[in-house]
Amino acid sequence: MTAIETPEAAPAPSPDRLHTPVLAWFDQHARDLPWRRPEAGAWGVMVSEFMLQQTPVSRVLPVYEQWLARWPRPAALAAEAPGEAVRAWGRLGYPRRALRLHGAAVAITERHGGDVPSDHAQLLALPGIGEYTAAAVASFAYGQRHAVLDTNVRRVIARAVTGVQYPPNATTAAERRLARALLPDDEARAARWAAASMELGALVCTARNEDCGRCPIARECAWRLAGKPAHEGPARRGQTYAGTDRQVRGKLLAVLREAHGPVPQAALDAVWHEPVQRARALDGLVADGLVEPLDGGRYRLPSA
Repeated sequence: MTAIETPEAAPAPSPDRLHTPVLAWFDQHARDLPWRRPEAGAWGVMVSEFMLQQTPVSRVLPVYEQWLARWPRPAALAAEAPGEAVRAWGRLGYPRRALRLHGAAVAITERHGGDVPSDHAQLLALPGIGEYTAAAVASFAYGQRHAVLDTNVRRVIARAVTGVQYPPNATTAAERRLARALLPDDEARAARWAAASMELGALVCTARNEDCGRCPIARECAWRLAGKPAHEGPARRGQTYAGTDRQVRGKLLAVLREAHGPVPQAALDAVWHEPVQRARALDGLVADGLVEPLDGGRYRLPSA
């Protein structure tokens, strides 16, 4: 096992003392989520990873089920207009993810015969796929050995190994090295560790109100052993929504999703009272490719 390199001096437990209890805990407490079932396949895993970005599982589940029922393969989604992906995205938020997922489906269909590639470099080359998503799909769908660093995993590692309450705002090179050093040598066990550490952060080692009494590695945790010193950052303030451009964008998109043809400007004007903010939100949607302007002051979801 590679020696651990920690970003900060801390009494770090050895990787082996973390793997066995966390994996045993995961065997007993893992949630039965549809993207974890064998029938989900790599495409189901990829769809879930796009949807789960900044969105809780409870909101994703119904949209995920409907999406896979309609588009069980990348080619099925690629054959439709990108606006249909935006429409089906519903109220998940951050709808540019729908366009990126559609773009990835088109690329998978054109470059890989409709099958989600297993090669990490090929995944990373798909539009809309970053380091995290490529590692997650390669690990969760294909059982490969990759460091999968989402917010939950980063928090578990920060506390258990480096002894700090929260990881940095942005993933650092030191975190990536540490996460790779923590991976079990066995590929299948490493993939299981990626899922288990993520689940531990989601259910037990949460951002607030962590439940150390339920944690399988509480006795090893450097942060707990240090007396759980408070950490000023990163900020954990909830994002405001009411009155923001995001809210206006959501209202405009809701009108366009429900329409089955072009929408006149007057119908969009009716959703928000402040004309300057409304125009700014609409311009932003057009610039992001989420809305397509037509002649005569009409708008629709993107058709190509």
